[in-house]
Amino acid sequence: MRLASYHDPGSGPRVGLVTADGLQPFPPAITMRELIARGLDEARALAERTAGEPTLPLAEVRLLSPLEPASVRDFVAFEEHVQGVRRSIDGVAGVPQAWYDAPTFYFTNPHAIIGPDEQVAFPSRCEARDFELEVAVVVGRELRSATLDEAGEAIFGYTIMNDWSARDLQSREMQVSLGPAKGKDFATTLGPWIVTADELDPYRDEDGFLDLWCSVTVNDVEVGRDLLSNMGWTFETMIAYASRDSLVRPGDVLGSGTTGNGGCLAELWGRRGQQDPPSLQPGDVVTLSVEGIGTVSNTITVCPEVPSLPPFRQRDTAARRQAGAVNADASRSPGRSSADERTL
Repeated sequence: MRLASYHDPGSGPRVGLVTADGLQPFPPAITMRELIARGLDEARALAERTAGEPTLPLAEVRLLSPLEPASVRDFVAFEEHVQGVRRSIDGVAGVPQAWYDAPTFYFTNPHAIIGPDEQVAFPSRCEARDFELEVAVVVGRELRSATLDEAGEAIFGYTIMNDWSARDLQSREMQVSLGPAKGKDFATTLGPWIVTADELDPYRDEDGFLDLWCSVTVNDVEVGRDLLSNMGWTFETMIAYASRDSLVRPGDVLGSGTTGNGGCLAELWGRRGQQDPPSLQPGDVVTLSVEGIGTVSNTITVCPEVPSLPPFRQRDTAARRQAGAVNADASRSPGRSSADERTL
């Protein structure tokens, strides 16, 4: 099944089933998050109950992000991507040995999710604007320290993900060894719909990886193409790791991380030693396509200029501590010991 969220002019966001005939609306009271929590069997039952009712022409429907996720974890599962981007952002060649220990991820902003055909507003102070071609898995069950089998059973479906990146902001802030933060938290695209897990089972290879072709174009010119099965870890492994000593809930989204072979501009910049192709510019249209899932496009724009922040306050902390100790001694009453004071 392909499950989509769309805008109904009469009632607001709705959920429906994408069919060969168009979009088959589900009852207006249910959200995608609620449907995911109920499970695939309930989604199939809804599809059966609404079968035969009038459908909406897909070309006339404004699709939204398929869901408002409970949380968004984004992994970095492609070795080739790490090699190129590390050289571009950090100026360092190779892959850190720690990367091979486990499927590393970061949390991004679930309140900045956008859908198909929406504008992507980059930070006004960003000049190195970039896309990231990814596939995301949608979790359908609550898990804690899950086994691989439990993680596999918890997969509700998959969607395309674009983890937009302000590379110059990201590079600067990660010198603090924390983040990324403002280099990432302004926008993440999900769409065009969720393809349920059973639909993609025929694409699995013998090791459980999804053998799907992924590609990206900028203004209809292809920039990158890679197989999703070039990931270092399966989605089941990433879900199990995310749940380790922690909690994963229905509606959580986990991104694969950026594909290799041009899955983002920064990888190519790192390999070529220059911004070739150039950074994204306002008006550019970026389109991601994934075999078995679909296609999602967005147009680049820029946020208005933001107010400046006050500078860091310089302080002589050692002198302040010394002055504080002197003042504390002077404030003690004559004849009273420190030990007496602590007992009051």
